[in-house]
Amino acid sequence: MAYIIITILLLFIIYKILKKEKKQPKIVNIVEIPAHWYPLLEENVLFYKKLNTKDRLHFKKRIQSFLNSVEIVAVDFELEDLDILLVASSAVIPVFGFNNWMYPNLKEVIIYPDYFNDNLEFASKSKNKIIGGLVGNGMFENKMILSRRALHHGFANKTDKGNTGIHEFVHLLDKLDGTIDGIPKALLDNENLVQWLDVVHDKMEAINKDKSDIRNYGGTSKEEFFAVASEYFFERPMLLKRKHPELYKMLDDCFNID
Repeated sequence: MAYIIITILLLFIIYKILKKEKKQPKIVNIVEIPAHWYPLLEENVLFYKKLNTKDRLHFKKRIQSFLNSVEIVAVDFELEDLDILLVASSAVIPVFGFNNWMYPNLKEVIIYPDYFNDNLEFASKSKNKIIGGLVGNGMFENKMILSRRALHHGFANKTDKGNTGIHEFVHLLDKLDGTIDGIPKALLDNENLVQWLDVVHDKMEAINKDKSDIRNYGGTSKEEFFAVASEYFFERPMLLKRKHPELYKMLDDCFNID
């Protein structure tokens, strides 16, 4: 009889322990933004610098959210605070107009120290190192590769209408419908998509006839045009609005930000 009572008591104690453990919240590692990062944002990210106080706070929260969902890995160099901030800023800027939205198709950003080639080689002796970034497929699905040099140049040069980081994250937005094709189905309704394709055709034709200030790479394909034009939109918005008002309006509709 005593044995039965002891057994029941032990089972009751185990039940209580298991029930208590079940109620315990899972411990999650949260990336906190240190205060010394804020001057780095002010100094290096023009988009952030132009925001009002309320939007700056929102931008910081969006950076924190991104860093808690995506891993950033450096290859052959030690990752610095500015590297992390520039990657996160590149991610936040194109989706800043979408409240708290982030990238479901990205898990990891891999940073190489320099430009790389088609074989992902970046050593000094490697040939044809002209790639600044790419969105992965196959074994690199849900991953992005960025050149550190290209990433920093995109934010350091504030007048060239280019930004490699933004370019690659726009490709990710383009890929939301399953393919990178320069047709932002996830961002525009069907009626506007028809108008978008007309604008793209005209602008690419002007690029390829050397009659446009939009970067030549935008004339190679619709997907590259979308990414290149988006760089222009975020880097030199007023210039784009003056020189290409229809394109500016379409991109403003895409990104929901003025």
